[in-house]
Amino acid sequence: MSNNILGIGMGSKNSNGGWLEVYYPKELIDPIDQIKLTTLEFIDFKEGEECITRPLPNSLVEYLIKNNLVSNDYSSLKIDDCVVVWINDQLPPYDVPSAYLMLHLLSHRFVKPNKINLEGIFNILPTVAWTSDGPKDPKELNDILSDKKINNEAIHIHSLDKFPCLTDYVVPEGVRIADSHRVRLGAYLGEGTTVMHEGFINFNAGTLGKSMVEGRISQGVIVGEGSDLGGSSSTMGTLSGGNETLISVGRDCLLGANSGLGIPLGDRCVVEAGLYITAGTKVEMIKSNSKVEEIKASELSYKNDLLFIRNSLTGAVQCKPNPKTVNLNEELHSNN
Repeated sequence: MSNNILGIGMGSKNSNGGWLEVYYPKELIDPIDQIKLTTLEFIDFKEGEECITRPLPNSLVEYLIKNNLVSNDYSSLKIDDCVVVWINDQLPPYDVPSAYLMLHLLSHRFVKPNKINLEGIFNILPTVAWTSDGPKDPKELNDILSDKKINNEAIHIHSLDKFPCLTDYVVPEGVRIADSHRVRLGAYLGEGTTVMHEGFINFNAGTLGKSMVEGRISQGVIVGEGSDLGGSSSTMGTLSGGNETLISVGRDCLLGANSGLGIPLGDRCVVEAGLYITAGTKVEMIKSNSKVEEIKASELSYKNDLLFIRNSLTGAVQCKPNPKTVNLNEELHSNN
């Protein structure tokens, strides 16, 4: 089911007037009806339009402030750097402002991963120099550096990337992130999530509730509540390499340290440390009656209560019923 969503944002442009990035205050993402209807009237919205990017009228800002429709004071905004966007979340992003609105929707938990159309977002987003002096166009960076040095001013370049750090735009409630540079804008972090220093969460991926993340959550991967991704564990994404299956981790699962996952797991499953399972991995399925059947790991997708191990004598990957339940340390996930 598609939804039309309005966003009013402010951002940065390069010297040619091209958008580098856009920030959307939460109160101006899919805002209350009075703001939405008033905004559409001010930008001369035509019934049936699905994708719109328009300059923000100064008169609209004055109207919103005068009528106490917004909690922040936007009177000092530089109008030339503000934008109104109207999108259909089932249509792909078509410019930088629409792409950033979609990323905000994910990180503010308006929508869950894989529920909106992000096709082509890599081609739309420009590579940006994320610096202590704000976002910059990399093509202009050498001139900026020279100017700073000549004037004895400091500037630190954090990264050159298409996606910014999540917490520079959105701070989700009830989470703990040890190294904020390892979580991209567009990540979905459920309340109670803890991301340790080695954890990484890509855009359009994340956790649905209390989880411990010390491994990698790749694009498109969803982790269920109560699950633990051990240190340097990895989940297989769909951005490159030919994998088209969306990987997911069910509730109350454990990926051991340095393990890897290339199939969707059900609930209450464990993958032992150091074991990487792909769809084509040959698995010896040990049933409750000790009978062994060799199958592909993909045949175990979404099945619950499984324990994946590697036989230390034969090297064979084995799977058997998992009798134990993973329980997270509640003290680590209250995140008050």
